[in-house]
Amino acid sequence: MSLVYNVYCDESCHLEHDHQPIMILGAISCLFEKTPGIAKRVREIKQKHRLHPHFEIKWTKVSPAKVAFYLDIIDYFFDNVDLAFRALIAKGKDQLAHRDFNQDHNLWYYKMYFVMLKAILDPEARYRIYLDIKDTCGGEKIHELHNVLSNNLYDFSKEIVERIQLVRSDEIEILQVCDLLIGAVSYANRDISTSTAKLELIERIRERSGYSLLRSTLLKEHKLNLFVWSPNWSERL
Repeated sequence: MSLVYNVYCDESCHLEHDHQPIMILGAISCLFEKTPGIAKRVREIKQKHRLHPHFEIKWTKVSPAKVAFYLDIIDYFFDNVDLAFRALIAKGKDQLAHRDFNQDHNLWYYKMYFVMLKAILDPEARYRIYLDIKDTCGGEKIHELHNVLSNNLYDFSKEIVERIQLVRSDEIEILQVCDLLIGAVSYANRDISTSTAKLELIERIRERSGYSLLRSTLLKEHKLNLFVWSPNWSERL
């Protein structure tokens, strides 16, 4: 039987007119059978730091008072061999010439999701992809994304990507860890330095991964895989 993976996806600065020059798409993946144990361990870390087990991990909640907790979450991610993270850093988002490539922002967005996910997907395995609910257009978005992914994999019967489903991040611990890692990558690439707590988390990720978070990693990097995209890559999509 094929291995079944859960893939939890989130995004930062993805809107067309948000005045941000970059967009970050990210995903944490793990075997389906490992997800209950991972969620349980994350809740235990929350309780260790005297937080409610349903406290939502979010990059926007990082503060000096909770920095020790968030450092423990980052260390847990790197210590757990079953978790892997992949992110696409799309630069020049505010300079895109969509008309030159017969596309709009939504189509470009789907292309970027495919580029982000294609390094994760193995045609010999099966995947269940979960996206954080962002807006009221979510149903249409995931239907189109499922079609784009499946067609590019020649998976017309949708046997590789079994499903793409919208979920609430406050209910899924692994998706919350994804939000934290995406937030760190976004913060580093926007060169923000207003929070000492967030900078401490970024430094821990750099120490544990060996990467600056500002450049692409090797394509086969498993634990923390980054791809920096710029507009001139549009010609290759």
